[in-house]
Amino acid sequence: MADPFSDIRPYHDEEVGEVLLRLLSDNEFIDALARLRLGAVARALPWLARPLVRAGLRRQLQPLTTVHDVQMFIKGYMDRMIEDSTAGFSVSGLDKLDPQSSYLFISNHRDIAMDPAFTNYALHRAGHQTLRIAIGDNLLTKPWVSDLMRLNKSFIVRRSAKGPRELLAASRQLSAYIRHSIQEDNAPVWIAQREGRAKNGVDRTEPAIIKMLTLARDRKNDDFGEYIAGLRIVPVSISYELDPCDAAKAAELAQRALHGSYEKAEHEDVESIGLGITGGKGRVHVSFGSVLGSEFDTPEAVAEEIDRQVIRDFCLHPSNLQAYSALHGEDTALPDQLYVEEGSVSAEAFAGRIEALPEAHREFALGIYANAVVSKLDLKLQQESPTSC
Repeated sequence: MADPFSDIRPYHDEEVGEVLLRLLSDNEFIDALARLRLGAVARALPWLARPLVRAGLRRQLQPLTTVHDVQMFIKGYMDRMIEDSTAGFSVSGLDKLDPQSSYLFISNHRDIAMDPAFTNYALHRAGHQTLRIAIGDNLLTKPWVSDLMRLNKSFIVRRSAKGPRELLAASRQLSAYIRHSIQEDNAPVWIAQREGRAKNGVDRTEPAIIKMLTLARDRKNDDFGEYIAGLRIVPVSISYELDPCDAAKAAELAQRALHGSYEKAEHEDVESIGLGITGGKGRVHVSFGSVLGSEFDTPEAVAEEIDRQVIRDFCLHPSNLQAYSALHGEDTALPDQLYVEEGSVSAEAFAGRIEALPEAHREFALGIYANAVVSKLDLKLQQESPTSC
């Protein structure tokens, strides 16, 4: 039978060898890797850098024959990234989940690459299966980028679909693929709670995401609540002590506030991915919530419960409270129940980070951190906040 998901799904084991050969022969990919590894040497002597990088990469990739092999290869880079760019990585909530079961993990979205990467790393370290990860085709600007992502179990969200009919068909295919992954393949899935990052630090689920998930439902025979329960949705809350992209996000927010719109630079998303991977993050915490049941009647009700768990389980750092105080006044009283994890960045260093920005951007940068506190207070969840991270 024809594969109905062949154009969006991750690659299978039997496709790995062909894809790796394709990457090795892609000069644009090799050149990008050369610039990353050799810097100025690659730019000054491209004729020398390309064969050196290709030969070294061929040796590294030769033993890789399965998707698992590729992911374990990537894990080595992930280990080094955590060591180099974080002040500690912690996880909570996984003890409530069965490593043998598949779940649909819906997380808040602060970083393009690192949100699913940290979730995946936490699951793998605890003996769970690795994730199939949703990624928008707007990020797959080159064939080699698409190949790399699909080798790492990413599947494609076709945001570039034109017209209502094509968009609906793409959304139905995506919905069916996610259901198939969870219920037929017993494969866990990661998807963000919204399209695009929460650049202002306000974590809210778009009901449209939930509506998309239910497009594969047989409305005559599948009860809405039972269908949601069958997807085994688990909210995930990821918190960063520092956001490597805070300056860029603040600049965008300031421009939107001043002009009402913002035009992305050609390679801005790629630059954000690179900065998110290499930039300092301070302490990072991933919290896994509880599986959603069948008690929901509408997409809005599902989104509300995901929000409740994401905000409840968000791990506050001193940077969040310092930003909140800077915006709302040093003498602003906060509930004693708000748990705040020990930080790795001094108050002076954080203040200096904000003061280094253009004055017009500082309030927006502070909001990126402070809005996590605002969300807990607005939803009156301070009494349910975690007692440790």
